[in-house]
Amino acid sequence: MAEAIVSAVLEQLTSIIKEQIQQEARLVAGVSKEVKKLTNNLQVIQAVLVDAEQRQVKEMAVRLWLDQLKHTSYDMEDVLDEWNTAILKLHIEGFEDTDVPKKVCFPFHSVCFSFKQVGLRRDIAVKIEEINENMTDIVKTTDTFNFNVIKSVEKPELVQSTSLIDESEICGRVEDRGALVSKLLSEGCVDNDLHIISIVGMGGIGKTTLAQVAYNDDEVMKNFNKRIWVCVSDPFDEYRIAKAIIEGLEGNASNLVEFNSLMLKIHESIKGKKFLLVLDDVWTEDYNKWEPFYHCLKHGFHGSKILITTRKETVACMMKSIDIINIKTMSEEESWVLFKRLAFFRRSPNECEPLEDIGRKITSKCKGLPLAAKTMGSFLHFKRTREEWQYILDSEIWKLEEFEKGLLPPFLLSYNDLPSPIRRCFSFCAIFPNDYIIEKDVLIKLWMAQGYLGFGKDKELEIIGHDYFNNLATRSFFQEFVKDLDENIIQCKMHDIVHDFAQFLNRNECFNVEIHGNEESLINYFDQEKVRHLMLTVSKEASLPISICSIKRLRSLVISCGDFSYSLPNDILSKLLFGELTCLRALCFDFPISPMSEIPKEIGKLIHLRYLKLKGCTGLEQLPETLCGLYNLQNLDLSHCINLRELPQEVGKLINLRQLLNERTDSLRYMPIGFERISCLRTLSEFTVSGGGNSKACNLDCLKDLNHLEGKLTVRGLSNLTNGSETKRIEGLTNKKKLFTLMLKFDKTTEWETISKNDEVVLEALQPPPNLETLSIWYFRGITVSPNWMMSLTKLRVLSLWNFKHCKHLPPLGKLPSLESLYLTIMLSLKRLGNEFWGIEAMSHLHQLFSSQN
Repeated sequence: MAEAIVSAVLEQLTSIIKEQIQQEARLVAGVSKEVKKLTNNLQVIQAVLVDAEQRQVKEMAVRLWLDQLKHTSYDMEDVLDEWNTAILKLHIEGFEDTDVPKKVCFPFHSVCFSFKQVGLRRDIAVKIEEINENMTDIVKTTDTFNFNVIKSVEKPELVQSTSLIDESEICGRVEDRGALVSKLLSEGCVDNDLHIISIVGMGGIGKTTLAQVAYNDDEVMKNFNKRIWVCVSDPFDEYRIAKAIIEGLEGNASNLVEFNSLMLKIHESIKGKKFLLVLDDVWTEDYNKWEPFYHCLKHGFHGSKILITTRKETVACMMKSIDIINIKTMSEEESWVLFKRLAFFRRSPNECEPLEDIGRKITSKCKGLPLAAKTMGSFLHFKRTREEWQYILDSEIWKLEEFEKGLLPPFLLSYNDLPSPIRRCFSFCAIFPNDYIIEKDVLIKLWMAQGYLGFGKDKELEIIGHDYFNNLATRSFFQEFVKDLDENIIQCKMHDIVHDFAQFLNRNECFNVEIHGNEESLINYFDQEKVRHLMLTVSKEASLPISICSIKRLRSLVISCGDFSYSLPNDILSKLLFGELTCLRALCFDFPISPMSEIPKEIGKLIHLRYLKLKGCTGLEQLPETLCGLYNLQNLDLSHCINLRELPQEVGKLINLRQLLNERTDSLRYMPIGFERISCLRTLSEFTVSGGGNSKACNLDCLKDLNHLEGKLTVRGLSNLTNGSETKRIEGLTNKKKLFTLMLKFDKTTEWETISKNDEVVLEALQPPPNLETLSIWYFRGITVSPNWMMSLTKLRVLSLWNFKHCKHLPPLGKLPSLESLYLTIMLSLKRLGNEFWGIEAMSHLHQLFSSQN
């Protein structure tokens, strides 16, 4: 991973120098020399990093050298980011400085600087010099290791989503599957003891997969009234496990707090029910933790079963298992079937035949472990030549014995073959807990915030992120995909062994911690000088530990609270998070709902911040103006902040903002003047139109300059537009070629019952994008829907007209050539749809018509 960091520093350094030259704003004397020296040092180190990263697993000295390099590079990234932010500030605000009005001009160039700006640049120069000294020391020690110069993988192979292989079928295990299903369908114990079945085997051998197949067997599903799946993992969190069982039984999590109350709820919920409970990945050998569950779960209906997966037979015995299934490694033939299904996916027999003998030898090195065979098969799917396969077979990495037996070599071979930026993306995933449901879009935003996807506001970083994700998915680093209706992945998980491998790679950089009380010993979990990414999962009664403020170099902080409401006190936010953790690039309050009512002005100190997630903060009514000084901010998530009344007035200064997620900000009254300056914006959930009398608001035409907008957009408040100059022709939406879904809302007001000719004028004035595929219009108060532009939407597939109480006439929508679905809801005044509406000769393509008057 050090290779990726060094490459990123060099890219950032080159970008800043180029920016300096373009602005003709030189550094103070001596810094150019230091910058050149730093660049040379980084290039010398970069040449040997591939060899160093391959040797670090075996050689402790190399590992320590890389750690030193990584942390020095992180410090360098912070300094360069500070420098870049200073340049951005000059660009956005000019050279005005209200605090220090006096300026000084240097004779060697034409630009004037305030004393404060010169002081900042001198401060940056000193920091670069100090870090350069450390980097020089690191360079001096490279000779002692005799590193080889090896060319790294430069660019990732582009992976199409169709290459994701369906791995729902497992290979082999026929006897194990039959035996397990038979035990689950049996009548169970004669007495009142729980019938507990345990699947025991080493990591990566297929315990969870076998349990999943049995859990989803048709006969098994018919046999039980309730089926519950709980990932237990380590540590054994009684409170979380109890809530998960209740959620599985009742359909939603309980609001109960006391553990005894949770046990009583489970006891009540299973009465008279025949249930199957799967406890996946159990580690604890402490019977005191299991005993309350054992006594509580005994009261289910006769024939109920508990299925456990564990790596230790002592756990199975402690939990009083009646049946223990010891999973053995797969036979070579079973491993080969699994391997070749992935490695030879969509290859012709002529391509496969020359590789079969080497493939069988590689499969034998996987030692019968399904996860190893799957990882190698996915990895070699990208290798086309016999020479490449032979190189993998002959690799020294197969001799490694660390980590889970037999699993480290396949993981390392696949990992080392990745381009360095994707390696960095994968290892970052160690921040999540085991069995965590990873939101794909959130993960890409976190990668982007750290600079893993590159730099530059004109780059399509989101597309790069999707390519990186698909690359990792096709190599089996992710699994258990959840897809949307268009077959796009929206969620995934990591196998627990793959997660362990990510943590193995990170060594003291990524952590996830569960907080149950006021745990001020948090800093004892890790080396506070080295940790960079942290996820805290807080329980309902827990408070955020003050000790977190000592982790000064923290770059990512995700605070999650499960499924309940949670808030942070204002003094914690201002003094702790925003006052001390000033290196943060990503700050996510991952709460389903939070009454948090204020974001302190101290947030302006987080100058490195790229991703701020405030989703669900229902108490927020406004944001501080200091937020507009976060010039590096790329993603701002304000979704479901339902009481947010206004955005900061100078939000236009956020010129690097790419995504503003403000869905369900129903109280937002307007978009501030200057909003059009955010020309990088790719995603905007909602645009609120204000009335003409608001001097602080921009109008809908300000969207003209936001040419990168894509995906979906909702425009609210169209009723606020009045008949006049502002409704002659509204061109803000016209040229948005990547905008495919549009929702237009004429607000439901107290005057909604009244017919409005103005709504007809406004609708006519709108000029929607030409490539629209889905269009929804709400609360229209006109009598006739006949804008000239509607029949020009030749790519429109879905049209929804909702709550048109006064509408009597519709255009000939049947003539729209691509229309597949038409939704007409609450059209109380519409009496008839005649031939002129259907366009009889063209209506055969219309697949669905949904009409409702309710």
